[in-house]
Amino acid sequence: MSSHYQNFTSMPAGMFSSKQQPSKPSAHHASSHHPVKQHPHHAATGYYHPREQRIDQDDVRATLSYESRGTIAKMVSKDDTATTAAFTSYAGTSMSMDDGSIASEYGTEIIMQHSVRSTASHSGSFHRFKSSTPYSAHTFKAGNHTFTVDTKYSFNRVIGSGAYGVVISAEDTQSKTRVAIKMVPKAFQDEIDAKRILREIKLLKHFKHENIVSIVDMMPPMARYVDDFTDVYIVSELMETDLYRIIYSKQSLSLDHVQYFIYQVLRALKYIHSANVLHRDLKPSNLLVNSNCDLKVCDFGLARGVYGPDQIKDSSKRHLLTEYVVTRWYRAPEIMLACHEYDKPVDVWSTGCILAELLSRKPLFPGEDYIDQLTLITNKLGKLPEEDLDFVTSEKARRFMRKLQPKPLVPLHQQFPSASAECVDLLRKMLQVHPRKRITVEEALKHPFMSHLHSEEDEPVCDQVFDFSFEDEKLHRTRLQELIWEEVADFRPNCLPVPPRKDGTRPPNRSSSSLHYI
Repeated sequence: MSSHYQNFTSMPAGMFSSKQQPSKPSAHHASSHHPVKQHPHHAATGYYHPREQRIDQDDVRATLSYESRGTIAKMVSKDDTATTAAFTSYAGTSMSMDDGSIASEYGTEIIMQHSVRSTASHSGSFHRFKSSTPYSAHTFKAGNHTFTVDTKYSFNRVIGSGAYGVVISAEDTQSKTRVAIKMVPKAFQDEIDAKRILREIKLLKHFKHENIVSIVDMMPPMARYVDDFTDVYIVSELMETDLYRIIYSKQSLSLDHVQYFIYQVLRALKYIHSANVLHRDLKPSNLLVNSNCDLKVCDFGLARGVYGPDQIKDSSKRHLLTEYVVTRWYRAPEIMLACHEYDKPVDVWSTGCILAELLSRKPLFPGEDYIDQLTLITNKLGKLPEEDLDFVTSEKARRFMRKLQPKPLVPLHQQFPSASAECVDLLRKMLQVHPRKRITVEEALKHPFMSHLHSEEDEPVCDQVFDFSFEDEKLHRTRLQELIWEEVADFRPNCLPVPPRKDGTRPPNRSSSSLHYI
């Protein structure tokens, strides 16, 4: 279920200036904030967005998903701009504090003392942390929830809430920056959801890219036993809105806007795919945007690894990829046709659907169910010939595709009359139904539609592939609590060692050499 920011009632229109003429960007942006080529549309004003009406009934995350939404609103004080940020994890519906936390009432301040581990072998590797300084926390009410966070974070306002928990905007009084803090209450109530939280935390720590949202801090658990660790706090950089709100606002979007947004999605995908990761849930609400048009991909809770050579040869080493991923309207045909070994083209299809939605301000394939979805795809893109059904591994699915009745096609350039010929050509190549005929991310970046933005040296790849092997372990509830506690320690080394379990046992030792300080 989608979550909405409900505390912004009126938004002025005109986030971007559509009258500015684009200028050819330089190969490298001078700003250290965002080295992607500068886009000409940079007017930082707010805009209005009607409440989202779409609900995907069979979305795998159901009511456990988190899709943070937001808008920019000019307030009385110029320093009090309503802002939002998001990235996804999962939680149950209970909103209580940790059962074993030291502080459970709001309005109090507490100090957590921990022994200091030797850091000699990590000289300079985590100078951000003052591990000899006790952790000072304060609690406060945020809507119907109670937060316990570092005293350096000053609460601003609640910007999102739902079944997943609650998100607030806050100011880091030390760095004088705004951040988003998400509290996921009862995060370990469901082991599948907790595993998704762990996966996303690990992925976002692994990725370091301008077009991917990042974790900047996590709050140390304050529990005497690891079993009592229940609420997870994640601090992210603050973004102003998401692409869904832009598409369905009154804001004018030029072809230059469309081009720049899609370029940044492709730039992020090149990096993500180079780490052998599939996002699997790309959609407008998972693309966070600032008023200067900078875009960041979020929501990696459903991400999975790409098969390596050994996995392709040995089916026992492969995890079966489920079809219950990606909100249906952005779901690639191979997923709906029960092809369990799909690959990177699924993210390209989703990007093509987003490109079409940016152009027409409405979804391209708003299917009511699988049958309707595949019928819409066939009606708008054409029926597949028999020889192109070779990627469909299910005989039942092949029979269904054969039975679909062909209809007269409306050419894409007529479906999207405002798009340039180059834009329509890229869209056509992204929306090839056969996954092996679909354009790759690298090819899309080199496409003529991206010519004045593309720069090979400014489109980095990940230094190393992401290791999903942690998912091979049987991750029961207590083990997940220990693993996420260790992830927190990369930001808050003073929270180590992980405390014992209530049964008296301790987690496997995490040697100091394995710590990866951010």
